[in-house]
Amino acid sequence: MIRPEPARWFEILAARDDAVLVLEALAASGTVEFEARPDAGQSSLVADVWPRLQQFAEYSRRYHAYWPQARGAPHAFTEPPAEVLARCLTRIHVWAQEAEPVIAQLQRRAAERTELQLWQKVLGAMTGSSIDFSQLAAAGPLAQARLFIFPPGTAPNIAPEALIRQFTVDGRLYALALGTPAALQPLAVQVAAFKGASYALPDWLHTQAAQNAAYIADRLEALKRQEAELNATLGAMHERHGLPAALGDAGHLQWVVQNVPVFESAGLFCRITGWTSELSGDRLVAALEHSSARAILYYPPSPQGARPPLILSNPGWARPFEVFIRALGMPARNEADPTTLLAIVVPLMFGYMFGDVGQGLVIAGAGFLLRRRWPMARLFIAGGIAASLFGVLFGSVFSLQGVIAPLWVEPLADPLTVLVVPLYGAAALLTVGLLLNAVEAYWRHELRGWFCSEVWLAVVYVALLLGIQRRGAFVVAAAAAAAFCFGRAFVARKLTAALVAIAELVERTLQILINTLSFARVGAFALAHAGLSSAIMALMGASNSMAVKVAVLVAGNLVVLVLEAMVVSIQTTRLVLFEFFTRFLVAQGRVFHPVPVPPFLAQEH
Repeated sequence: MIRPEPARWFEILAARDDAVLVLEALAASGTVEFEARPDAGQSSLVADVWPRLQQFAEYSRRYHAYWPQARGAPHAFTEPPAEVLARCLTRIHVWAQEAEPVIAQLQRRAAERTELQLWQKVLGAMTGSSIDFSQLAAAGPLAQARLFIFPPGTAPNIAPEALIRQFTVDGRLYALALGTPAALQPLAVQVAAFKGASYALPDWLHTQAAQNAAYIADRLEALKRQEAELNATLGAMHERHGLPAALGDAGHLQWVVQNVPVFESAGLFCRITGWTSELSGDRLVAALEHSSARAILYYPPSPQGARPPLILSNPGWARPFEVFIRALGMPARNEADPTTLLAIVVPLMFGYMFGDVGQGLVIAGAGFLLRRRWPMARLFIAGGIAASLFGVLFGSVFSLQGVIAPLWVEPLADPLTVLVVPLYGAAALLTVGLLLNAVEAYWRHELRGWFCSEVWLAVVYVALLLGIQRRGAFVVAAAAAAAFCFGRAFVARKLTAALVAIAELVERTLQILINTLSFARVGAFALAHAGLSSAIMALMGASNSMAVKVAVLVAGNLVVLVLEAMVVSIQTTRLVLFEFFTRFLVAQGRVFHPVPVPPFLAQEH
């Protein structure tokens, strides 16, 4: 359970015409990562369809906004994929030729609608102005009228040579300017430099504001009707040319080429290879049987030189805590996965720093409600429950002391105890980290070397901690230090290695002692939480009004929940990643990346 499992290598011999069906079925299982054998040649599928896929990508860039959202499910490809794609491109090309005039009309109406909405906003902001907009629009040839729009946060230099009316809408500066071309040129240069926009006044402007508003409303309604008619015409073209089916087939082949690096084919058969996270293989068999593809699945040994991706195998209750290990990467095959340990340690640290019954239940409840929408919220369920348990030990309920008697200690009454206890926990956790290093040495068949040197580092560490209470433990630490140095010399078969080991021992011992002291922040944040709770109670006590007391209690708890939930989460993550993981984890394993589900299957779900 603490050792990552390598994914299982699979190979499939399939009828070449059923290759896409096989790939689709495997991807839908969510348990495969395709990879070619090291000695595999170039796939003829990629060579055949790649040029046509580039044409499809070009069509997509030009017409994607006008294609139907719903794509047809791809057909079973009973002919070579290159021929299927060629037929799809022919349909798309014929559709594009007929649809181009309709699309051009839609684009013109969209541009007009955007301009009308702009002037609707401008004229609305200038309601009550005595400006005759029809005269402005007809200005010329010596004078010109333009509207300049500057992005938020810009401060243009408005020259006095032109008549300018300035106003702000949605944080943007609008300048309606009238002047000679030379007078307006500085504004044009500035609006270009600020990446703003400049517009000429439309010729439909009227003298009265009510006339302008009526014209815009009528024209927008007419554009809406025209666009609906044009879209209906376009939809009829989609059906007439079989565009949804063509897009479904082409998009599916595009998915194949993007996600399948290569597969070997010769004659009527092809070989599809890769890795699966389904170690039993039952899901792959079921997926192939459901697809009705002609294929044979088998599991030979992985090719020589292939590097399998690794899979974390943890119980369901511990899987949310895999986020910590994945933050550094994937443990290698001979590295330990401490997820199950973190599922216990992380909530304890979080709960210790956030010890309050009521606030803990709120956090746990929020995590439970958000668990489906935000998977990381599952961490807060365990953390909130632990916070409630420590709230019972500390006697705190929604920052109120005295509601329940503390079962262990009141933090502000005995701060030294609250600070020291996490150090004992840190010593135990870091010792476990050193022992995990021993487990990894066993997996690497290097346990003899670990007993010769690394074990003595653990003895030095534990003896130094015990020496705080028992002076005789320092003698054990000195003896273990000597054993570490001579053990390195014995393994290296060089006496000089002992001198190098002295420097290494000093550095690593200081490092792990500093790591231990870092856990004092767990107690410090527990005291900080208790201090905030005390401040809330003091503010409540300063008023005789029950309404004020309730308001202070609610506001104070909200501040504590938001502020400390963020701070405590950060500190817990830091202690795990930088203090604990450094004892045994390098994270040089390969992550398993399952192939994404084909587009049309994703639409169905």
